[in-house]
Amino acid sequence: MSRTRIVASALGIWIALQLSSSPAAVERVEGAAPRFKAVAFDYFVLFDPDSVVSQAEQLFPGKGRQLTTLWRNRQFEYTWLRSTAHRYADFSAVTRDALTYSANAMNLELTPDDERRLFDAYLHLTLWPDTVGALQTLKQSGVRVIALSNFSPAMLRANAEYAHIADLVDAFVSTDESRTYKPDPRAYQLGVDHLHLAKSAIVFAAFAGWDAVGAKSFGYPTFWVNRADQPTEQLGVAPDATSPSLAGLVEFVLPRATERSAR
Repeated sequence: MSRTRIVASALGIWIALQLSSSPAAVERVEGAAPRFKAVAFDYFVLFDPDSVVSQAEQLFPGKGRQLTTLWRNRQFEYTWLRSTAHRYADFSAVTRDALTYSANAMNLELTPDDERRLFDAYLHLTLWPDTVGALQTLKQSGVRVIALSNFSPAMLRANAEYAHIADLVDAFVSTDESRTYKPDPRAYQLGVDHLHLAKSAIVFAAFAGWDAVGAKSFGYPTFWVNRADQPTEQLGVAPDATSPSLAGLVEFVLPRATERSAR
């Protein structure tokens, strides 16, 4: 694990404890009116995509990280290529195709059982340490919460059930509903359709820089949870705010009671 990920993990654990048990968190819930009515989360803001690495490393020792990185990059490249070519397939099919390509590119022999085990890892992702505390704080403050992801409906459900967060999320929205993928505007429109709110009332929480650009271009107030400490995309659009953890997002959505009383 890299130094950046070790630091992020340690920070996430501390944040989760603070959000779930500190007096400051209680003060924020009880004394501050939310700036926004809802938050739409990309799934990787809530779930760590590197959960897959350990399974890949078991199957291909010394090559798990490289395989996982290539696989993830190819997943999203395939969604963009399929969008351009008007050849839609749901994200579970895209994920399998990207895995096959990545194994072939690395000259790895991928058996049917290997494929099943690796794909199954995408159905049992691990939550980031600060996820539950942040979701609880938002819900207790009256903020509606949805997931808005390229994941197929089955992938969304499987991970939510595995992590026991179904009761903390109002809706699990797959871009499969519009047969598109982010950053297509039709994908982001699904958040508006499900919440029945104006764009300006919904914060989109992005994991990837390109997703933050897409959401902001669509018209959402956008917060980039930049857990991987990536540089800003140079596409002429920037998120409204960013931080390496969900603590920054919670602060963006829920001003502290002291801030409200000062107005």
